[in-house]
Amino acid sequence: MVQIYRFAAVRPERRYSEKIPSVPYDVVTAQEARECIEKNPLSFLRVSRPDAELPDLPPHDDRVYERAREVFDGLLADGRLQRDPEPGMYVYRAVQDGEEFVGLVCCVATEEYENRRIRRHELTRYDKEEDRTRHIDAVGANTGLVFLLYRDPGEIFSYVHSLINGTGPDGSTTTASGVLHQVYRVTDEAALSRLEALFAAVPEAYIADGHHRAKSAVNVAERRRREGRFTEEAGRFMVVLFAQDRVRIHGYSRLVTDLGDLTLPGFIDALLQAGWNIRPYGKVDASEYQIQPLSAGDEPLHVMHFYMQGTWYEVSRPIRDPADLIGSLDVSVLQKDVLEGMLGITDPRGDPRLHYMGGAKPLSGLERLVDSGEYALAVAMQPVGVGTVLAIADADGVMPPKSTWFEPKLLSGLVIHTID
Repeated sequence: MVQIYRFAAVRPERRYSEKIPSVPYDVVTAQEARECIEKNPLSFLRVSRPDAELPDLPPHDDRVYERAREVFDGLLADGRLQRDPEPGMYVYRAVQDGEEFVGLVCCVATEEYENRRIRRHELTRYDKEEDRTRHIDAVGANTGLVFLLYRDPGEIFSYVHSLINGTGPDGSTTTASGVLHQVYRVTDEAALSRLEALFAAVPEAYIADGHHRAKSAVNVAERRRREGRFTEEAGRFMVVLFAQDRVRIHGYSRLVTDLGDLTLPGFIDALLQAGWNIRPYGKVDASEYQIQPLSAGDEPLHVMHFYMQGTWYEVSRPIRDPADLIGSLDVSVLQKDVLEGMLGITDPRGDPRLHYMGGAKPLSGLERLVDSGEYALAVAMQPVGVGTVLAIADADGVMPPKSTWFEPKLLSGLVIHTID
């Protein structure tokens, strides 16, 4: 079972709920965060990305984390952020391109992560872990949400959704891209008890996004226990739970700076010799996020789309072992057989020749980067099925980096959980 907990959130005072929430800290560089803050001095990026305002300091200097706490305390002191008077839970609603996403914001125990009732499918990097560990500890708060999925036995989503019917949001903001984000506070005792009972029947939850935030919260709990600073709230972290069939998942595009020693004809010949089928795709709708495959067959196929020298190509071949959950992923085969085997890119996490673009970006972005000469190759990936992600997590598997892009992308600063 997954036990969920109520908490008294810190949230923007209603007049500031449009201005304070921001994109997550890890989707912008320090320079991009600095530009956002210059346009909107109330942006929560001042808390979640404090290095943006201290460019002359090393990003992991103690003073950077102290600045985050200082700004957070200042927002509380002047009333722009306020603490709810009693514990509750919160319905998170996002509307994007006419599609509605509804999840439940609550807390879970760090022990749920450690005993694998909260399952993960990605490795965490120590440097990113340490950064968020220090940030959570310094600010005394989970400033960002961990995005969890659950298998809905049939009634949880509909009940969570019913809690927003006929009520106005307690906080609302619309991003520059037109996505509406709202939170609805739930304090009715009967409703809270029913939510707790419904999730008590869910055996496990799965991290879709926020692996580093989750592991860092566990680290903070361990650190505070050792140092005698532990509190009940420090043993919990903030999550938003979405039904696994109520989210959107995209592929994660790859960009390669050069083809190494190969010319374009040589690269295509190498692909053909390795058993790939290649054919020009023709014109694509560059405003779309993914390309519909042309290839079809009775057996499962790897399908991906390469953009090189102004032309899209569909690259496909049969999946050799569909029972191999990780080895049969398109991203696995692309990395092993093409990026490493043909182009010499052996480190998908650190090779400077390889870059990534989130799947919720139009194909025109890939075309522009290749047409400019900055990159020689763009690869548009098909999305991995949510069921596959959950099955890999159930098997303790680790997916290659940048395998999935889940939506909705959740904002920081709309709901905050304090641990002091």
